[in-house]
Amino acid sequence: MSTGIKEFPALSILSQELDSEHFGELRPSMDIIDDADALRARMAEDGYLYLPGYLNRDAVLEARRTVLERIAAAGAMHPDYPLEDAIPHPEIKMQRASLNDVVAGNQAVLKVLYNGPMMEFYARFLGGAVRHFDYTWFRIMRPGPSTAPHMDIVYMGRGTHNLYTAWTPFGDIPLQMGGLAILEKSHLHRRINENYGRKDVDTFCANRDNGHAIGNGGSLSRHPAKLRENLGGRWLTADFRAGDLLTFTMNTIHCGVDNHSDQYRLSSDTRYQLASEPADERWIGENPIAHGPDAKKGLIC
Repeated sequence: MSTGIKEFPALSILSQELDSEHFGELRPSMDIIDDADALRARMAEDGYLYLPGYLNRDAVLEARRTVLERIAAAGAMHPDYPLEDAIPHPEIKMQRASLNDVVAGNQAVLKVLYNGPMMEFYARFLGGAVRHFDYTWFRIMRPGPSTAPHMDIVYMGRGTHNLYTAWTPFGDIPLQMGGLAILEKSHLHRRINENYGRKDVDTFCANRDNGHAIGNGGSLSRHPAKLRENLGGRWLTADFRAGDLLTFTMNTIHCGVDNHSDQYRLSSDTRYQLASEPADERWIGENPIAHGPDAKKGLIC
C-alpha cells in the first residue's frame, strides 16, 4: 500500500527540503513475523525491519496519554486545546525530553517497551534470552527540525555489536509530522563502517591540551541530500501509526524528518541484545552513567 510519499514533496531534514524522488517507502515485514530465519535474512539485507501494527495499539495509546499528562503537569502543553491534540505551549518548553521527565515510574510506557510483544519479538529474532538497556530514550519533539543523520554504534559500541534499536511511535505520525527515516542499504557501506562507524563519542585525545573530543558529537553529516548522493539509496520512511515498530542495526544510517505539524511528536528509542553478550556499561544499571563524566575515555591521538 502506498504511503503517498511522492504526493508530499515538502519533506525536509534539518530544514533542508528534499525532492520527493529522494524518498522511498519502508518495506513492511509483517508477512515474515513468525519466521526468525527470514527476519534475520531481511535485516542483513535491508538493515532494518518495519513491522506496522505489531505492537498493541491500545497499549501504546494509553502510554501516550500518560506522557501527555506529564507534559501538561510540567506546564508545556497549550492550555487552549484538548490534551489529546498534543499542542505545545507557545512559550513553555520541556526542560529535558528524557527518562526522568516521562518514563521514570511510568508503567504504561515501560509495559510497551519492555514486556509482551516487544520482548517476544527480540527473543525470537535473536534466538535466546534478551536483555534491554536500562536507559530509555524518550523523544518529545516540538514542530521544527529533527535529528541529524548518524549511526547508533558511535553512542553505544562498547558492548556487543549484535545490538538493535527499536524506534516506537507513541501516536500516529503522518509524513508531515516527520518520524524516522533510514538511508537505504547504508549499513553495507564498508568505508563508513570502518571510519565513522569505529568512533566513540565519549572518547577524547588525552595528549592534547584542549582534550579534543573524538566523534563530532555523533553526527555523520549536516547535509542529508549530499550524504544521500555520496552513498546512494533513498531516505526511507512511512506514515507511522501507534502500534508500529521499526528496528534496525547499529550501523544503519538514520535521522529524523522535520516536524511540519503543530503537534508534539512522541517516540522512543530503546535497545535490545542477547542477555549472554556484554552490554555497554554506559546504559545499564539502576542509574546509567550515559554520556556523563564517568563515560569519558582518554586516548593517545
